[in-house]
Amino acid sequence: MSVVHPQAGKLPAVESLENIPELMCAYYTEFPNPEMPSQRVAFGTSGHRGSSKAKTFNEEHVYAVTQAVCDYRAAKNIVGPLFIGRDTHALSEAAFRSALEVLTANDVTIHTARDNAYTPTPAVSHAILTWNRKNPECPADGIVITPSHNPPGDGGFKYNPPHGGPAETEATQWIESAANGHLENGNRKVRFKTLPEALHSSLVRDYDFIGAYVDDLRKALDIDLIARSGLKLGVDPLGGSSLPLWERLAETERLNLSIVNSTVDPTFRFVPCDKDGKIRMDCSSPYAMNRLLEMRGNFDLAFACDPDADRHGIVTGRELMNPNHYLSVAAWYLFRTRKNWPADCGIGKTLVTSAMLDRVGQALSRPVLEVPVGFKWFVAYLHSGRCGFACEESAGASFLCFDGSPWSTDKDGPLLCLLAAEIMAREQRSPGDIYKKLTEELGEPLYQRLDAPADDHIRSVLSSISDDGAVPRTLAGAPVTHVLTRAPANQAPIGGVKITSDDGWFAVRPSGTEAVCKVYTESFCGQEHLAALQRDALNFLEELLKR
Repeated sequence: MSVVHPQAGKLPAVESLENIPELMCAYYTEFPNPEMPSQRVAFGTSGHRGSSKAKTFNEEHVYAVTQAVCDYRAAKNIVGPLFIGRDTHALSEAAFRSALEVLTANDVTIHTARDNAYTPTPAVSHAILTWNRKNPECPADGIVITPSHNPPGDGGFKYNPPHGGPAETEATQWIESAANGHLENGNRKVRFKTLPEALHSSLVRDYDFIGAYVDDLRKALDIDLIARSGLKLGVDPLGGSSLPLWERLAETERLNLSIVNSTVDPTFRFVPCDKDGKIRMDCSSPYAMNRLLEMRGNFDLAFACDPDADRHGIVTGRELMNPNHYLSVAAWYLFRTRKNWPADCGIGKTLVTSAMLDRVGQALSRPVLEVPVGFKWFVAYLHSGRCGFACEESAGASFLCFDGSPWSTDKDGPLLCLLAAEIMAREQRSPGDIYKKLTEELGEPLYQRLDAPADDHIRSVLSSISDDGAVPRTLAGAPVTHVLTRAPANQAPIGGVKITSDDGWFAVRPSGTEAVCKVYTESFCGQEHLAALQRDALNFLEELLKR
């Protein structure tokens, strides 16, 4: 297991802060070598990410990817506007400007945030869906410039097609290939205008992302119930793009809501260091959330979002809730209160999300649809109503409006934060207390993820594994019930393997964004059983490495 860094949970030392001038200079003056695999465009589960100093996220990358998006739009006849948002990372501002230069040169109508505001990922998704419901003959899509909760030195670029959610594999592979083709050609086929020309182009139009999102929230949440309850709520935007959204909510919706930190600073010096000593704005990490945890006695409920606001962190009077715990409570609550949802709609979960959701689904007589890792797999299910609630273990989720229509088809941190307040207002107890009651009825799981280094060899082995002699027949002493290399809901490859028994499971898969192999384990039989599962999982991985 990894060792906790001595700086974890503490504010970063000044000398450890990101050198923003150096980072920005590298964005414009360092040039990637497309013959080096690490410096090419690579779309993982959440778009392309990298750092300018490592030559993995530079202006040339953004030019190439944006032109590839324009090429993709032309190929797919996407003729409506493109909604573009960005978070508060330093490289996001630079990449936003670079993207505008290319988009305007390609005659794309662009909707950008009013008053140059930062834009949460779910607000972009909601804007795309809203436009396309009204203008089906003129479909819109979107770009979000963000590396999510990654450290301050990183940049990222995500594309959302007209369905509003993260791009599916077909689209990301198309865009990745086209972008690398542009890089290999020295970006000579990239069309762009100067920044002043782009900024003053009639193609660039203001859009009130925050107002549209907040005004529509009553379609998915009982905001009036939260307001009437008088619950004392605290929120930490962690220096991210959700700040203007929380400000608007506090101003217009009569919520007893306090923003505990409204600072925006690209060094993120006010975010405590994560487990490894790095600044990582991860609202599911007790280390990064330490300052809000210290304030928990001041509020009935508190919450936070990561920089692009697609993840949630829920703090009760006692604790930062484990994401899996809160997701189980959210599913339990939603299917008991959303009476107009389709009668046969179910719970969507990724393969590495807690099996507690399977037990909740069984108790509610609702189907559970298990898909590979990545929120993109839920998009079609949210559109069709097959999933009322879709979630993944990394604190990402969304759910349908009261009438059964999709609210957002991307992960939505503010939505899940406010749902926690609705739950507490209606149930008169915290989500943490509800989860404790669920464990008394359905069993108490212990869940842990371990990380191990991953290279191309282990990725190749995991992608080709089958139910052969390498797969164990018992798991922590119990018979293996399932060996999954494809997701049960859609038979899509999971890029690894999940092995289950009646009382526990482990899964092994390489990360889509980091050079690590993730080993997930969960037991319903206590700590010793969890340790046995972890030994079996690591032994299994060790045997794979010998191949």
